[in-house]
This record gives sequence, C-alpha cells and structure tokens, in this order.
Amino acid sequence: MLKSAHNLVKSVGKKLKLDDATVEKLLKADAEHQFEISLKSGKQFKAYRVQHSNKLGPYKGGIRFHPRVNLDEIRTLATLMSLKTAAVGLPLGGSKGGVTVDPKVLTQDELEELSRKYVQHLQSHIGPAKDVPAPDVNTNAQIMDWMIDEYQNLTGNLSQASFTGKSLTSGGSEGRDEATGRGGVIALRELLMLQGLSLQHKGDQVLRFAVQGFGNVGSNFAIVAEQEQPNWKLIAASDSGATIFDSEGLSASSLAAFKKQAGRFSQYKNAQVLNSDAILFLEVDVLVLAALEDAITNKNMQQVKARLIVELANGPINETAYGYLAKKGITVLPDIITNAGGVIVSYLEWLQNKADERWTRAKVNTELEQYMIKAISEVYKTSSSQNLTLKEAAIMLALKRLT
Repeated sequence: MLKSAHNLVKSVGKKLKLDDATVEKLLKADAEHQFEISLKSGKQFKAYRVQHSNKLGPYKGGIRFHPRVNLDEIRTLATLMSLKTAAVGLPLGGSKGGVTVDPKVLTQDELEELSRKYVQHLQSHIGPAKDVPAPDVNTNAQIMDWMIDEYQNLTGNLSQASFTGKSLTSGGSEGRDEATGRGGVIALRELLMLQGLSLQHKGDQVLRFAVQGFGNVGSNFAIVAEQEQPNWKLIAASDSGATIFDSEGLSASSLAAFKKQAGRFSQYKNAQVLNSDAILFLEVDVLVLAALEDAITNKNMQQVKARLIVELANGPINETAYGYLAKKGITVLPDIITNAGGVIVSYLEWLQNKADERWTRAKVNTELEQYMIKAISEVYKTSSSQNLTLKEAAIMLALKRLT
C-alpha cells in the first residue's frame, strides 16, 4: 500500500515536471512517533503517530485501533491524508495514528486506559494548532472524549479544538457520524451529473449499487442514498462474514437497524446470502468499497463487473488492479476525494470549537456539500483536460498545492 501510494505520487510528479528531490521531499514525513503502551493488566501494545506534512495547516488525521496496524500502514495513511486535505482545499495537513490492538478483547476500563495512555505519550506533539486527531477504524466519539479529557488534564488547555469526532456534549459537530458516507453520495451524484450519466428522474430507470462493508461509513452512504436519491437501488451489502443480495432492492435503514442489534449478515433471513467476497463480482452499476484496503487486487480484478467503483475506504484497490480497471473502462471515484467528507466535517468541527460556536446539522451539511461539489468539479475538469484518471487528477491538484 505504501509503495503504491508513492508510485502514484512519483508518476503524477513526473507529469508535473517535478524533479526527484521535490518528489522525495513530498513523500518524506515530517515526524514519526513510535512507542509502546503498557496497561496495568500487563498487556502491551505498539503505537504510532506519523505527521506527514503541515505545509497547509495543522496536521490532521485519525487514530485506528486494529490488530493489523503497523508503521508502513500509518505512513501510507498519513501521506494520503496530506493529499486528501490538499485535494479538497482544506487548510490542514496530514497525519495518522494507530495502535496494534484488537479492541474487542479489551474491557471497557482497558480501552479507556489505552486511549488515555496514547495521549500521555503524544501530548507534547498534538494540540489545536499542531496536530488534531480524530476517530478512524475501531475508534469513536467515546474514545475521542477520553482522549480530549486526558489532553486537557495534562496540558491545562481547555480548548475543545484539540480533537475532532467527539460526542456532542464534548464539543462534537452535528452531522459528523454520517459525514463520510454523505460525502460519498454527493461525490457520486456530482460525477454522474458531470459525465451525463445521472439516472435520476428518468421513469423506471434505476442505478443499482452494492456496498462492501456495512459499517458506519457504508451504512450511512446507503441510508443517505435511500433518503435523497430515490432512483438509486441498494441490491447487495456485505460484512466480513457474508453478502446479502436482493435484485428487488434492500432497505438500508432496516439493514442498519439489524446491524445495530449485533446482527450478522450470515444470519439475515430476508435476502439471498452469499459469501462475503461475492459482492465484489456482482453485475451492478456502482460498487461501493467501504471496508478495508486491498479489497480488489491482481488476484480478483478480472472478476469485477461494476461499471463504476466508489472508493469509500482508504486504498481498497491496489496499484495493479487500478491500472487494469482503468484499461477496461471502469471508472474509479478515488478515495482521497470520495471519503473526504469525514475530514471536511472534522475541519468544520474544529472551526466551531475555535469560535466557541455550535452549528445546526443543516448548516454543516450545506458546508460539506459545497466542499464536495467544488472538489469533484475540479478533479473532473483536471481529468478531462489532462487525459488523466480521476485519481491521477486528484493527486495532481494536491501536489500543486503542496509544492
């Protein structure tokens, strides 16, 4: 994943006629923090924070708790965050953090202890004007609340702008939970319109889509689409154990309620149940990748039948597969634009905290929409004028702003 990200930056850098030294500088992180967290129980975990670039503003990036977290992954995601904030025009830099842990095996007290000790190790390197962490895989508003409380206790800095993705009672923003999914819907809607492929308001024509990974991001994409795009039909959804399929359509809100009750799609009774990977190979108009990285690789790329892919996860298509899909004429809406809704609303939360304001959900959604519309328009224009894929165009816009 790190190599693929670097290769893409190098390739686009050449098209911009950037010299090797400039490109290498763009790829090099400003700082890397590696440490070990020891809990009272004796359990120990490796932890990381990579601060890639603050040229455009304070470092910004999530914290993930996952057993597969490693330094290369965090380096990659920090680089992608710098590119993402630049590509969508935010005055922020890029960073990423993580702990190599399966939070499901921790008690609630251990999870809180882990969260607070993560901040204890990093408190001198983060803050409202330095580096503003947020939730990512397996972290949430509760964990951010513990972290900001620890930061405030350690530093005496009571600003709520030191972390984003917090609960509403701790200074979080309306609309934050659904932001990434909502941003993905806006991005797809705008691209279809720009390409002249919008299927809205055309009688009985529908856009058939499938969502791989029905967690927070994937479910919110499907729910917002259900509410705002009546001619889009969800026909398949997956979790790590199974795919459920119904050609007549699935109710996103019902599926979300089922998952909230700890339901597994392998036990779902109201649709056809397939294996978890089957969703990648269905004949759909749009395949939404909202799980983890490397969902589509050189091993399975030839089986993909979707005509358009939405990258809501980070790096869900590897370098080889990306090239293959482009040659086949399959459009890929790239991650650094498509899933930017989360960091955009994190930025809006940061602004609210700094100004001691609380915006309505309608205002937050309006601001998010404006950022996403502008970003997709700029990427599409660059792609068309420079004969680039959408991902190359997004990287080109980012590099221009970072150099």
